Amino acid sequence: MTGHERVMRAINHQEPDKLPMDCGSMRSTGIMALVYNRLKKFLHIESGKTKVYDMIQQLAIPEQWYLDMFQIDSIDLAREFSNNDEDWILWNLPDGSAAYRPKWVDIKKNGGDWVCYNDSGVEVGRMNPNLVYFTQTNHPLKGVDDFDKTTFSKKLNEVIWNVVADPIWRLKEASNFKEDLRVKATDVRAKNKYAQIIGVGGNFFEMGQFLYRSDEFFIKLALEPKQMEYLLDMLLEIHLETVDFLIDSVGDVVDIFQFGDDFGTQTNTMISREMYKKFFFPRQKKLFQRVHDKSNAKVFLHSCGAVYDFLGDFIDAGVDIINPVQIGAMGMESAKLKNDFGKDIVFWGGGIDTQHVLATGSPQKVHDEVLRNCEILMKDGGFVFNQVHNIVDGVPPENVIAMYEAANSIKY
Repeated sequence: MTGHERVMRAINHQEPDKLPMDCGSMRSTGIMALVYNRLKKFLHIESGKTKVYDMIQQLAIPEQWYLDMFQIDSIDLAREFSNNDEDWILWNLPDGSAAYRPKWVDIKKNGGDWVCYNDSGVEVGRMNPNLVYFTQTNHPLKGVDDFDKTTFSKKLNEVIWNVVADPIWRLKEASNFKEDLRVKATDVRAKNKYAQIIGVGGNFFEMGQFLYRSDEFFIKLALEPKQMEYLLDMLLEIHLETVDFLIDSVGDVVDIFQFGDDFGTQTNTMISREMYKKFFFPRQKKLFQRVHDKSNAKVFLHSCGAVYDFLGDFIDAGVDIINPVQIGAMGMESAKLKNDFGKDIVFWGGGIDTQHVLATGSPQKVHDEVLRNCEILMKDGGFVFNQVHNIVDGVPPENVIAMYEAANSIKY
């Protein structure tokens, strides 16, 4: 069974031959470049290049050796746009090890900080020497009481998450973008080796926080609901245009459209279910319904934290796949999730808790936890293996290896 076949069986709630595996098929299932370089050193792999395709989170593109060694079955289509070495600049990671950063991202050294700018020279984020990732420094609608569509479009380009595009979306203004996208997606599908995901974005709740800062956005949702409805409707219009473009270009060959909107904290949702249903559910439903009405692609939603109370609504909105399945958050126990929602949604992640077990446990503890969680989540399909969110700085190479060895040992 190929990786593509394995993933497709799992997301159609059928049991494949073995657990389907993912690393890096979207920007919350990957591995930080710092860990990646240490893993390469541990395995005595000296060839290849560590390319940091997500500058904000400092994520590496898993090279072919990684996909082969750990039996990865799913990829981000963006990797097919990352092969031109002229697009990458030699750079040093915070620990001094060598990597390559994207040429299309404007970052400059300012004192001890790396500072990220948009194409108009506005600072949108920075990484100081005490951090291993970039943080957002500009909230372009903070303190702004009124705006129109023209102002809104300009302000969106002052959010770091919109500025630091992945290898696909940096090319969106190119005249041949649509055709090139289709050629690459069709080639991946023809080989039938990997399932492929394309990152859509489609953020509503997160984008409000990026634009206003979280505290101000929450206040505006409560006190200025009509203005926030106006903002969210403009976002919906933009997201629908993006989805229509992708459906027209690759809707028949890409397996999964990936969206993201973090609604959870470690202990609860950030807003009430009532507020979610009023502001976000109807717009997500329109967006996800467009995917289902016009393509065969599955809808993948990334939403961190304790989102148990929203899972039924996500399903009603048209979500097929949920990630990262944060099993260490309140109410997100794997057995409870599988029992209550396993027939209606696919769990992409939840194979092991990244915050604690993967980061600080022994290799044996990692092995045992992977087997325990997978035994629960894999029954009757509906599960793709991934750790909870990215493999972050501090995770030992031995634990990364133990995680994959345990997961790949499991057969149906």
